[in-house]
Amino acid sequence: MIITYYDVECFKVQQGDLTLVFNPVSKQSSAKAARFGADIALVSANHPDMNGWDEVSYGGKTPFVIKGPGEYEKHGVFVQGLLSKTSYGGEEKINTVYDALIEGTHLLFLGPIDAPERITKEIYEAVDDVDILFVPVGGTGVLAAAPAYKVSLSFSPKMIIPMHYDAASLSTFLKEAGAERAEPQEKITLKKKDLEGKEGAVVVLKPTRA
Repeated sequence: MIITYYDVECFKVQQGDLTLVFNPVSKQSSAKAARFGADIALVSANHPDMNGWDEVSYGGKTPFVIKGPGEYEKHGVFVQGLLSKTSYGGEEKINTVYDALIEGTHLLFLGPIDAPERITKEIYEAVDDVDILFVPVGGTGVLAAAPAYKVSLSFSPKMIIPMHYDAASLSTFLKEAGAERAEPQEKITLKKKDLEGKEGAVVVLKPTRA
């Protein structure tokens, strides 16, 4: 599995010939939209920073778009969309938390969660054995760094990948995690066995501006 971070909350996850994207940035966003082809696009909230599924229809690929709660299966990937809310962008809207199972690896993507109480009892009950957690830490319309780390630990993930950060919020998050020396990486390549024995390991991915 190869995971690449683009901007805001946009992640490309590649497993063999399959490409999945979380929260692709649209052309209407002030952030830079990425241009690559995806097989599956998961959209947490209807906001230009994360609803650009048309931007990942490229290179002969047109994504199967998931943009709300429910259970889905496509290309051998099992996705559970869990209902939450957010006030990202200034008004309350639906935020879908995604639990995706890709060849035995559980990815939990929180989307633009803006307060710990947005993660309901129903979400916790529906989620089990998180391998990789994607958590927003920026504090502007999403979780601030300190509560973001506490929320992260509540899922007992093997690996934590922060997103939606700036330099200050990332620094605070890393201090909370005791991972001040974590060096940002261009991308991460891993197999399921690489996660064995890990508990809350923090991996920082550097945004790819392409």
